[in-house]
Amino acid sequence: MSTQEITPTRSVLLEVKKKIKLSESGYKIMKMKRDGLIIEFFDIMEQAKEMRDRVVQDYEDAMKKINIALAVDGAIAVKSAAYAMKIDPQVVLRNKSIMGLIVPQIEAEAVCTPVVDRGYGVISTSAHIDEAAKAFEKLLETMVEAAEVETTMKKILDEIEKTKRRVNALEFKVIPEMKEAEAFIEFRLEEMERENTIRLKHLKKVAGAKE
Repeated sequence: MSTQEITPTRSVLLEVKKKIKLSESGYKIMKMKRDGLIIEFFDIMEQAKEMRDRVVQDYEDAMKKINIALAVDGAIAVKSAAYAMKIDPQVVLRNKSIMGLIVPQIEAEAVCTPVVDRGYGVISTSAHIDEAAKAFEKLLETMVEAAEVETTMKKILDEIEKTKRRVNALEFKVIPEMKEAEAFIEFRLEEMERENTIRLKHLKKVAGAKE
């Protein structure tokens, strides 16, 4: 707000004071939001680290078991069991709020299925294939959970950056400029009041001299 664009009147001064008060209130709220999001970010970051470790562990376990199944039952039996699956995993996407920020809530459905619902014959299939199927179902569930955590972490980080920019703009630009405008208007009003006082005194002096 340039002082050259300001009309130094009491109504303008009141309007500027009102805007300063609102901006300072908004600054406090935005700062609290930023600090709260930072706390949430560090909490979710710890969850993300745990989820990454779980994904790696479940992946290694699944690969170990599928390799055993391939070695014992052969590639044809393993592929036949895989193609026999009749139930496709479903992902349900919902939303939840963190500090007013909408983040995804992802749930996997029909991932872990009973052996009898997998589509292949229980008797004709070895336990190694069943163990491999369970391991990959567990891996899929873990990956869905990891996707939710990673997406939430990214959205929170983006919101922190946006909020930081707004806080900095209010603190270092908007509020200082409005306070500068307030000081300018107050100075000009005081100056105008002094000029009016001097003018009145001068008029009284002139009027007295004529009498």
